[in-house]
Amino acid sequence: MEALVQKFISFLERDKRLSANTLQSYRRDVDQYITYLREINLLNISNTNKTTIIAYLLHLQKKGRATSTISRNLASIRSFYQYLSKNRIIDNDPTTGLESPKVEKKLPQILSTQEVELLLEQPKCVDLKGYRDKAMLELLYASGIRVSELISLDVEDVNLETGFIRCSKGNRERMIPIGSIAMSALQDYLTNARDMMIHSKDEKALFVNVNGKRLTRQGFWKIIKQYKNMAKINKDITPHTLRHSFAAHLLENGADLRSIQEMLGHSDISSTQIYAQIAKNKIKDIYKKTHPRA
Repeated sequence: MEALVQKFISFLERDKRLSANTLQSYRRDVDQYITYLREINLLNISNTNKTTIIAYLLHLQKKGRATSTISRNLASIRSFYQYLSKNRIIDNDPTTGLESPKVEKKLPQILSTQEVELLLEQPKCVDLKGYRDKAMLELLYASGIRVSELISLDVEDVNLETGFIRCSKGNRERMIPIGSIAMSALQDYLTNARDMMIHSKDEKALFVNVNGKRLTRQGFWKIIKQYKNMAKINKDITPHTLRHSFAAHLLENGADLRSIQEMLGHSDISSTQIYAQIAKNKIKDIYKKTHPRA
């Protein structure tokens, strides 16, 4: 079955052009399912059926897995079976008609404008790392791009003259405006730090680590946790927090959902509408706190 899993992952990488993180998630989910099949002595994928998959989902539930995790596992397993069915490795797809467990959508964690300012004040431009970290945090909040997009940026994707950055994914490309503060931080980093951080003039990455290579998502995660602790912010901050805060603050200040959708790169407006819910909740909180008869 390992060979089938490898062919499936290769298909996702070659034909679907999924990111490394997404591929890793698919592999982990399917590998765990295959391990479970071995534990119950099912050694041939063709001998599995709908009952097998339901039993596995119940197994995950008993182990205390979150509904969102179980739903994601089913999505990965469903894709695996669809691949096997399409390539005539199995006769029938047992996931057909299986519904995913309903996941309660949690509103994303948002920083207040004061908390954002406090976080962005933490990197100090006294060394190379300070210049880089200041530019990264300012750019994230100014543009709302994903962390994966941030670390994928090349120097040529930044146009300081026009005040835009270019984000590309496959054939899709979007141009995102950035403000004067982010542009200034980027200019300072490019002028005073990057050339001394890279080990080769052929390095294209905009943001590099201490080894002069492209910064990783894990590396950025450590950086933002460090500044969150320095700022003494008591909220859980993830690499996505500044993206969520960017969108929510735009909406609070009068931006329309369609424009925010375009800047965030959401293919569906429904993904952007969650920020409207956040804005409504904030209005309710203000009303309850300030109206004398609330």
